[in-house]
Amino acid sequence: MPEATGVDAARPLTLWRAYVPRWAHAPLSGEGAATFGGRWNAVGQPCLYAACELSTAWAEYNQGFVQHPATLVQLVLTGAKLTDLTDGETLIRLDQTMDLHRTQWRADLDEARTPLSHALAARLQRDGHDGVIYPSFMSPGGTCVALWRWNGDGKPALSVIDPDKRLPKGSASWL
Repeated sequence: MPEATGVDAARPLTLWRAYVPRWAHAPLSGEGAATFGGRWNAVGQPCLYAACELSTAWAEYNQGFVQHPATLVQLVLTGAKLTDLTDGETLIRLDQTMDLHRTQWRADLDEARTPLSHALAARLQRDGHDGVIYPSFMSPGGTCVALWRWNGDGKPALSVIDPDKRLPKGSASWL
C-alpha cells in the first residue's frame, strides 16, 4: 500500500464530541458506533467520532435534522497516528479522490456492499493507523476525526477536559 501522510503524533490535538446525554458518564466510549456502525467503522468495531471544531461536533451529532439534546465535551488526543484524508496528496498516495467523502456508505450497507470508507479503514488499521481526519459532511469547512484505537497499551492517549469533575461517574442518575 502507498504510504499515507499522518499528523504529528507528538502534538496534542484538541477535539470536541457531542453525544447522547444518557451516556454522559462514558465520554470515551465507542460502543454506540460499534452497535450501529458508521462511516469509518463496521458494526461490531468500536470507533470514537469527534470534531476539530465545536460547531462541527454539534452539526455532525444532529446530522442536519432535529436539534437533539446533547452532552458536549472537549477532548485532548496525543500520540495518535492519524491519516489526513483532507489532504489531496494523501488521497493520491492511497489511490483515492475527494469522491471518497461523498460515498453513500449507508446505502452500500443496505445493499450488502462493503462501503469504500470501511475498506480503506480496514487497510489503514492493518498498517498501524489509529484513525482518520476527514472533512465534515454536515458542516462544510469543518473537520472530523474517527479513532479506532485509544487508551490502552501502545495506543494513543485520549482524555476528557473536565476540571470541575462535572461529568457523572456512572449511569445511576439516568435510572
